[in-house]
Amino acid sequence: MTSSKRVRPTEEVVEELRAALTGVGVVLPSLTVDPVTGASDEPFALVSLGRCNVGTAQRLTAVLRGLAGGEA
Repeated sequence: MTSSKRVRPTEEVVEELRAALTGVGVVLPSLTVDPVTGASDEPFALVSLGRCNVGTAQRLTAVLRGLAGGEA
């Protein structure tokens, strides 16, 4: 990455992730910017994926396996 490019705001990245997950039927209700690293001067704040129920975890697993080329 060149110095002329800016790092996208973490909030924007989180919203893009939320939209992508929703597009494949996965909702992570606790998806957010980590408040501690988000408030710091670090260029890359952490993204908190949060907690989800077992059904959501199973759906996420199925989507990831599908992207990887099939069931393992």
